[in-house]
Amino acid sequence: MVRLGGLVCLPFRFIGSRRPRVLTSVVPATNRSLSFIAAETMKPPVAKKVKHEMTLFDDVRIDNYYWLRDDSRTNPEVLSHINQENSYTDSVMSGTKKFEDEMYAEIRGRIKEDDVSAPKRKGQYYYYKRTLEGKEYAQHCRRLVPNNGAPPSVFDVMPDGPDAPPEHVILDENIKAQGHDYYSIGAFKVSPNGRLVAYAEDTKGNEIYTVVKIQDMQLFADHLVLYGRENGLPKITVYGLPEVGEAINGLEAGRNVDFVDPIYSVDPEESEFSTSILQFSYSSMKTPNSVYDYDMNTGVSVLKKIDPVLGGFDAKNYVTERKWAVASDGTQIPLSIFYRKDLVKLDGSSPLLLYGYGSYEMCIDPTFKASRLSLVDRGFIFAIAHIRGGGEMGRKWYENGKLLKKKNTFTDFIACAEYLIGNQYCSKEKLCIEGRSAGGLLIGSVLNMRPDLFKAAVAGVPFVDVLTTMLDPTIPLTTSEWEEWGDPRKEDFYFYMKSYSPVDNIKPQIYPNILVTAGLNDLRGCERTL
Repeated sequence: MVRLGGLVCLPFRFIGSRRPRVLTSVVPATNRSLSFIAAETMKPPVAKKVKHEMTLFDDVRIDNYYWLRDDSRTNPEVLSHINQENSYTDSVMSGTKKFEDEMYAEIRGRIKEDDVSAPKRKGQYYYYKRTLEGKEYAQHCRRLVPNNGAPPSVFDVMPDGPDAPPEHVILDENIKAQGHDYYSIGAFKVSPNGRLVAYAEDTKGNEIYTVVKIQDMQLFADHLVLYGRENGLPKITVYGLPEVGEAINGLEAGRNVDFVDPIYSVDPEESEFSTSILQFSYSSMKTPNSVYDYDMNTGVSVLKKIDPVLGGFDAKNYVTERKWAVASDGTQIPLSIFYRKDLVKLDGSSPLLLYGYGSYEMCIDPTFKASRLSLVDRGFIFAIAHIRGGGEMGRKWYENGKLLKKKNTFTDFIACAEYLIGNQYCSKEKLCIEGRSAGGLLIGSVLNMRPDLFKAAVAGVPFVDVLTTMLDPTIPLTTSEWEEWGDPRKEDFYFYMKSYSPVDNIKPQIYPNILVTAGLNDLRGCERTL
C-alpha cells in the first residue's frame, strides 16, 4: 500500500483462504511496461501498521497505513517501502522482460517517424507539421499557395518537390525543447500580421504562451457548423446562412456529414472564416486518424491525409461494433468493441480487456490507437464501456453518474461486463479490466462489488481513498473536486461516499489478480484514456 499526497495508490490488502497476486509499481511520470503473468520469486513487502483513527458523524474509521502519507516525498521510511515495492515488482516480472522489450519494439515499429500532416490552406499559405526521424518533436511549417487567386477547393493539393515554393519553418519544437525534460505545444496559430501565437507548458506546468481554445461550434461567412452527439457518437451538422443583411429566423435543413464506421471519433480542425471548406479529423478503432476536407456547398468529402501505420496493418482484418448493455435500472449503456475477425470466434474462449472511465463528463470515444494492435493481433478483444459519469450521451448522462448517483458508474460497468460474458465475447476466466485515475476508482469499486466477475485488473494512478482525500481541504484539488464527488463534511455525502470508496470497502473475499501503478510525482496530470 502506498499513499502519495493523500491518495492511496495500492488499496488492496486481502483476507481469506486464497490471496491473489498484487503487483505495485511506483514510477516517475514516464510509463513502465508490465504484464499480468509472472512467477513469484520473492516475498512481497508488507507495510507496518500504525493505527490512525478518524471520526465524523459518530462513525469511526481506522486507517493503519495513514503514516505512508508524505506530502514532501522525502520521508526515508516511505521511500524505502516504495523501493521495496519496485524491487518486488521487478523480481516478479523478470520472466517477462524479454517479451516486454519485444512488445515495445513492435509498438514503436508501427510509427512512421518522418511524416507531414494534412496541409491547411489559410490565406496565401498552406500550413502543416513535419516530424523527423530520430527527433522527439515537430516542426511547424508553411508553403506559399502557387495560384493564390484561385478559390479554395477540396481537391486542392499542396505542391511538393524541387519546383514547389520553398518551405518556411515557423517553429521548430526540437529547438524550443532543448534544456527541458518535456515540452508541449498545446495550441498554435499564426495571426494575420504573421506573428506566432501558441500555448505550451514546460515540465513544471508553467504557462508559456496564450491559450487558444476550440469550441463545439464553428461559424463561417456563409455556414454554421454544429458539433453534437447522437446515440453516444459525434455528429457534424452543416447549416447554410442567409445572405448578408437578411435575418436568421432559425436553423433548418441542415446537412449531416456521413461516416462509414459503426463507431468512430470526430474532431474539428481549424478552418478559415471566409471559406466554404470544412476540415475535420476522423478515426475509428480500425481506421487511423484521417483528415478530410468537406465542401459545405456540395456535401463532397475528400480524404487529405491518413496516418500511416507500419508493420503490415490492414483495416479489413478488423471488426468494430456498437452494442448496448442494460443497466440495473433499465438504462442502455453503449459499448464499443474491437477485434481481429480471423482470430476471434465469439464462443467465449477469447480474452477480453474492458476499459472504463466514467467521470468529469469526459467522452472516451472509440479512436484509433496503434498500440492496441499488439493486443488484438494476439487474439484479444478490446472494449470500452461508455458508462454514466462520462459525457458520451449528453449532460444527463454525466449528472446521473456523479455526486449522490455516482454508484451508477460502477453498476453500469458491471452490466457491460455481464453483457460481454452473456453474449460469449469472453468468459469470467478471460475478462480483464482497466482504468486510470478516476477510472482507477471505477476499477477499485467494481472489484469490491463483483470480484468474481474478473480474471485480472489494472488500476493506473487510481483515486481510491475517496473519503479521506475529500475530507482534506489542504490537498490542492480537494475543494474543486467537491463538485464531482460531493462534500463529505455533509452527512449524506459522507455515508454515500463511504459506501463505494474502495479502501473503505475491502472485505474478506477472493479478489482477481491486480496490477496497480502509481507515480511519486504527477507533474503532467493523469492519463485518462487507453
